[in-house]
Amino acid sequence: MEYGELTHQIIGCAMEVHSTLGNGFQEVIYQRSLAYEFDQQGLSYYREFDMDIFYKKLHVGKRRVDFLVEDQIMVELKAVIQLEDVHLAQAMNYLEAYKRPIGLLINFGSRSLQFNRVHNNKLKP
Repeated sequence: MEYGELTHQIIGCAMEVHSTLGNGFQEVIYQRSLAYEFDQQGLSYYREFDMDIFYKKLHVGKRRVDFLVEDQIMVELKAVIQLEDVHLAQAMNYLEAYKRPIGLLINFGSRSLQFNRVHNNKLKP
């Protein structure tokens, strides 16, 4: 799997955060903790990465993804009881807007860490 090693490393960092903190905190607490784990693993990242969003050629706004890791993997965090389709759709939209091939949707809000690998099917190989 392309990016398998990197996504595995990111998920490992998230598992460490979840096993240490558990569930029940606000998303920003998990975001700060995950940044610490990325630092410990020597991963480079941008936190709250801003991107311009265009409709055709018209600039219609900006969106911010929680992390862009190693300039490759978009990571969107949630702290909700259960992931829903809308969360997956948001992560997929970010991938398409940022023109990234793969991302991770990670939820710290449930009793067990939840994560989904999300693929951008609109990118040509």
